[in-house]
Amino acid sequence: MRHGLGLYRPATVAELDRRTIEEFGVPGYTLMCRAGARVFQVIRALWPQARAITVLCGGGNNGGDGYVVARLAHEAGLAVQVIALVEPSRLKGDARRAADDWLALDGGLEQPSARMRGDVIVDALLGTGLDRPVEGEFRAMIERLAGRHRPVVAVDVPSGLSADTGEVMGAAVKARVTVSFIGRKRGLYTGQGPLMCGKRQFFDLDVPEQVYRQPPPDAWLLDRIWLESVLPPRPATTHKGDLGHVAVVGGDRGMAGAPALAGRAALLAGSGLVTVGTRAEHVTLPTVIQPELMSHAVEDDEDLARILDLAGVVALGPGLGQSEWSKVVWERVITVDVPLIIDADGLNLLSCRRRPARDWILTPHPGEAARLLEIDTATVQADRFSAARQIAERFGAVCVLKGAGTVIAEPAGLVAVCAAGNPAMASAGMGDALTGIIASLRGQGLESFDAACAGVFLHALAGDRAAAGRRQILASELIDALAVVLPA
Repeated sequence: MRHGLGLYRPATVAELDRRTIEEFGVPGYTLMCRAGARVFQVIRALWPQARAITVLCGGGNNGGDGYVVARLAHEAGLAVQVIALVEPSRLKGDARRAADDWLALDGGLEQPSARMRGDVIVDALLGTGLDRPVEGEFRAMIERLAGRHRPVVAVDVPSGLSADTGEVMGAAVKARVTVSFIGRKRGLYTGQGPLMCGKRQFFDLDVPEQVYRQPPPDAWLLDRIWLESVLPPRPATTHKGDLGHVAVVGGDRGMAGAPALAGRAALLAGSGLVTVGTRAEHVTLPTVIQPELMSHAVEDDEDLARILDLAGVVALGPGLGQSEWSKVVWERVITVDVPLIIDADGLNLLSCRRRPARDWILTPHPGEAARLLEIDTATVQADRFSAARQIAERFGAVCVLKGAGTVIAEPAGLVAVCAAGNPAMASAGMGDALTGIIASLRGQGLESFDAACAGVFLHALAGDRAAAGRRQILASELIDALAVVLPA
């Protein structure tokens, strides 16, 4: 099932490129010229005042794209400086032709040591096939760029960034905008990808639609069209009993607000009924924060049973802690035969007391993911797609690996990525809000993977709406913005 726009691994994009050329008769040089033209159009649109550009050209087709940009800029009357890190005589195929076309204009080449004079710098150094850390002259050039204060446009991928995983391979260009082609590369949307790419622009270069029928995407980029398809308008006869009863269990001493935030998020995301089960001393707080919440003290198994018997879905973990009370509650809740959304210390307890999943959605941040997989956080972040898939497979549960470019994976291998969201969301309670939103959607009848995807996307859209250029927002402000971003 389509969950948005297709995301591809670089090797798959190369196959799409090959099929376009060999099976559909589009010359490779035509595609290269279209790519260069799109990059130049972006430069003219974003920096119309620029009178000079510097193009950094490496080898392969990425360098060839750069030579096309240089030629088009020269023909448009701009001053063009080309710095070549690979001699044109060493290039092959379409890249060599592009370099020859540039040289035929009496276009010069400068050494890597040359001072960069352009108002805009074009990064055409390294393409999408990078599979090892950058070294030598290429690394030196990338590090030189880090000290420049002029905008950089990356061709297809910022040099040094893995287009496959989003990992920085030793050093990478930090672009103002990245213009990519044919297929959206998955590494541009998670890990370090969003930071290094800047604004992403994609062009299919008029590749025939039939090309995309095989091979399939590796993942899906969530979009508004898909969201509205899984959250259609409600029937006129809808009542609260149709919309699910969510129980939020957590709130150990010192963390009373977390389950209240999750409960409030569940209500604003559309749940008909929400009950918070928490420590007795916290039992009045949820209803003070949101009068529509129900709140019950949990001090023994009988208290907990009363809550769980009514719930259609349970969110376990907001403010749960790891005290003896927490452990007793956790052991009891994971036995219930309803969908569970497990977050925060619910995940930390899971990493210590592994249990077979039933209908579970796990929502780890990278540190929690590392504990679940018994590896370090750096390894998780080096390949977030692999980490999310491993958690989903190991626990038989949907995994929501949070962070820039949240990755959602289900045990059968389906993966989605969320490109929305912003740094202003880096504040306490955001994970609690996400847990409540996902629980709400699961309780409203969405399947686990769809509930996780829609919850992540709504959370990010609400964060973008609440931020509106601000440096920092609170989880409660994000929850308030749900009313605006939810499909009517």
